[in-house]
Amino acid sequence: MNDKVKLLHTEVLSDNWYTLRKITYEYVSKDGSRQVHSREAYDRGNGAVILLYNKELKTVVLTRQFRLPSFVNGNPSGMLIEACAGLLDKDNAEDCIKRETEEETGYRISHVQKIFEAYMSPGSVTEILYFFVAEYSKDMKTGDGGGIAHEQEDIEVLEIPLDTAIQMIKSGEIKDGKTIMLLQYAKLENLM
Repeated sequence: MNDKVKLLHTEVLSDNWYTLRKITYEYVSKDGSRQVHSREAYDRGNGAVILLYNKELKTVVLTRQFRLPSFVNGNPSGMLIEACAGLLDKDNAEDCIKRETEEETGYRISHVQKIFEAYMSPGSVTEILYFFVAEYSKDMKTGDGGGIAHEQEDIEVLEIPLDTAIQMIKSGEIKDGKTIMLLQYAKLENLM
């Protein structure tokens, strides 16, 4: 633990969809002075994300779905193109991403490769994401994907050439941070 930080008080502001807490803490700065800060932290749990890729076809599988926060922040359609992802829900990251992959994309994968972990918005959200890649082939397709109805998921599955996806980042068609990171990883590591 960091001996420069002492938690003083935690207040739950909302426990609706996820948990929003106001945390007051004491922090010892570089000059040795003690300062009291208050910040809000949104806890939605940790998640996993995966990029499915096909070496032979030089394609990736992505999803498109409505994202309310992007809509209220100026995305006219609210639709985002993303890599398959989901919350861990008390699972380990590997089991979670295999389950989410089949639910969202319709591909049943058995081997995944963890490539890194990242905090995506550490100024306000506690979530850490576990990033994976996996090869896919047509014979792994077990269904249409699209998500789970009772979770109110309405997901479109997209199969796109990697080079096209990279161009979609440049054109602004792909704006999701985790997806951009995975696509750039695929290009940098010459996965295809």
